[in-house]
Amino acid sequence: MNKGLEKSTIKFIADLRRNNQRDWFQDNKARYEAARKDYIAFLDELLPAVAAFEPMAAGQQGKDLLFRIYRDVRFSHNKSPYKDHFGAYLAEGGRKSINPGYYLHISSQDQSFIAIGLWMPPPAPLKAVRQEIDYNLAEFESIVRDPVFAGFFGEMGGEKLKTTPKGYEADNPALPFLRHKSWMVSRPLPDTLVTSAALFDEVLRAIELAQPFKDFLMHPMREVSGAADQ
Repeated sequence: MNKGLEKSTIKFIADLRRNNQRDWFQDNKARYEAARKDYIAFLDELLPAVAAFEPMAAGQQGKDLLFRIYRDVRFSHNKSPYKDHFGAYLAEGGRKSINPGYYLHISSQDQSFIAIGLWMPPPAPLKAVRQEIDYNLAEFESIVRDPVFAGFFGEMGGEKLKTTPKGYEADNPALPFLRHKSWMVSRPLPDTLVTSAALFDEVLRAIELAQPFKDFLMHPMREVSGAADQ
């Protein structure tokens, strides 16, 4: 039976936001473990349904998608030792891959969301994706401007250049997309949804709708990887 996350999971994250200290976390370690187990159980239930249409989900386990809650504070002004959310990423190559994929962010205060796309790729893949969009603009526009896709996700997001990227003319019809340094779509998930049975269908729907978008971005990534391996 499909279900959302437990209210206690969201409550733990909300409390962690207010008490982001090691002593508090150690005193509430059992609550953390229960919340983590709850999130992994949701992912384990979701993955077989995703695998019905997304091959890379086959054989995956929720625990392998989950990011650590412990923050690396060595080079950060923010010295809070813990993240105030749970995050999981499904992509070819695993959760630490630079490849496009599906990211599920679970937090409190209506700040949960699912995001799909490619975040800040290195120079070679970035160039390859821009070239793919330039060469296949009609196909890319048919995906991101599809009424169902756009109605569900809204405008495509991601950090952009303010200027024209090197190698392209200012009158290039693909320029609005070529300026991107990340290509992302997302769907907010309010707390009432996250803790209801509707979360399963909402996340599954987002992944299914965005699969062509992810696949388009993945194609040039494979070509760059293949060229590097030769």
